[in-house]
Amino acid sequence: MSEFELLNSLGIMLLAALGVTLAARAVRVPNIVAYIGAGLLLGPAFGLLEVSHTIELISEFGIILLLFLVGLELSLDKIKEVGTTAFVAGGVQMGGTALGGGLMAGAFGIPVVEAIVVAVAIMFSSTVVVVKMLEKRGDLDAPYGQIAVGVLLVQDLVVVMVLTFVAGLAGPGALAWADVAWGLGQAFVGMALLGGLIAAAARYVLPPAIRWISGMTEGLFIWSLFWCFLVVLGAEALRLSPELGAFLAGIALAQLPQCHELRHRVHPLMNFFIIVFFVTLGLQMELGAALARWPLALALTAFVMVVKPLLLVTVLPRLGHGEETSFRAGLSLAQISEFSLIFGALAVSSGLIDEALLSVITLVGLLTFALSAFLLLYNDRLYAAVQPYRPLAWLGARQEAPEPPPEGLRGHVIVVGMNTLGRCLVDQLTAAGETVVAVDTDPEKLASLSVHTVHGNAVHETTREAADWGHATLIVSSLSIEGTNNLLAYHARRAGVPCSIHAFDRTSEDTLRDLGVDYLIRSKHEGARRLLHELESRGVLS
Repeated sequence: MSEFELLNSLGIMLLAALGVTLAARAVRVPNIVAYIGAGLLLGPAFGLLEVSHTIELISEFGIILLLFLVGLELSLDKIKEVGTTAFVAGGVQMGGTALGGGLMAGAFGIPVVEAIVVAVAIMFSSTVVVVKMLEKRGDLDAPYGQIAVGVLLVQDLVVVMVLTFVAGLAGPGALAWADVAWGLGQAFVGMALLGGLIAAAARYVLPPAIRWISGMTEGLFIWSLFWCFLVVLGAEALRLSPELGAFLAGIALAQLPQCHELRHRVHPLMNFFIIVFFVTLGLQMELGAALARWPLALALTAFVMVVKPLLLVTVLPRLGHGEETSFRAGLSLAQISEFSLIFGALAVSSGLIDEALLSVITLVGLLTFALSAFLLLYNDRLYAAVQPYRPLAWLGARQEAPEPPPEGLRGHVIVVGMNTLGRCLVDQLTAAGETVVAVDTDPEKLASLSVHTVHGNAVHETTREAADWGHATLIVSSLSIEGTNNLLAYHARRAGVPCSIHAFDRTSEDTLRDLGVDYLIRSKHEGARRLLHELESRGVLS
């Protein structure tokens, strides 16, 4: 392997992804489809890049970090919020898909063990595809988006058990019942031990460590990666899959109050490895082996695209959800998962299936990722087209009135920066009867406050979303950082929310006036009192 082979391979993959993405944008093709297409062009189509050991390393490293980032989205509080709907709908969809998929594979002459692998592989939906497309549409907080994410989170919990099960199976030829039982016993004992250690660390070690390191600009990013690879090494020491370790590491961090800031720090990394993952997926595709079984691949693709949505739209109206919410939630999950491909690869290494069947699963993944990306992007238009025919009326689904805004804070005041001035402003605004959200990058400064708090940098979009930036009555910055204040003034103006910014010197005062700031705070000692009086006189605050 040449010294620069890794860089060359990454460079070619990224350039191909960029080129295909730019071309795809002209015809409004989703980026994920473009990434897969770039991989197909590089590998099976033109043979510009071979699946070398370097590519395999990139793929494995990318999968580990991708699962870590997926785990960061698995907040147990989110599962509690969606409650019964997520568990019932997720259970019905997974059970029905696995049963039907297994029977279909059997009808094509697939042996029982291999048919079970196919059934498990297609029963999950893609967290990466769904979350990325919902983010693109701005529908993560929409009712159907919340249901889709809730079902995905329940599926992710099942994935932990599935990966543990597969990790307990030995290599090819070692499928005697005694060997299987021994391997599974070791895997679940190792899983229990690793889970216990992670739970203890999440309770006693991670919170103080994160609070201590979060004051450093890049501390959270470095610490989160260190934690990820520490757990991966622990999983390998216990003879579990590194993918499982990375996923559990992400879940542990997702339960911390700093999870919003953590997600922001690793978000660029997630975008990079999403590109690497999907380009590598297309690159590694063995089209010849998959096309040799094209009837099975097309049948499974049609089954996933049709039956998975039908299972959801059948059960959701019975749980009290309306027609549009049920229809759009069902369309959102019409694909298999990135876990399906990882599970298939583990099944090959365990001798459960051969490479040819893995290629079929991969082809189903490619087709369903691409087609479901279109369904997600245009699901509102699809519903508008079928809505006059009341497609779910036979299930008793009611037609919904226009959805009210998602629940959250409304009419609150956001105060950024918990220095002396910021804390004084919080106290004065609270005493005046206002609902206040305090934002700061230092969790220690937020710990003693009795108001709503958000840990993070308000310049970052994820932090502003957590503070319900667009629904605030007023945004106040007490910071003495000119660049940050200018950006906050810009984002407040874009959101159409009045803002008051700390003008700590003459230069900053002139700049803030040019940015259209509604009120300038010029004195730490008189800022809070004068701010409240001025804003009340202008009718901003009651």
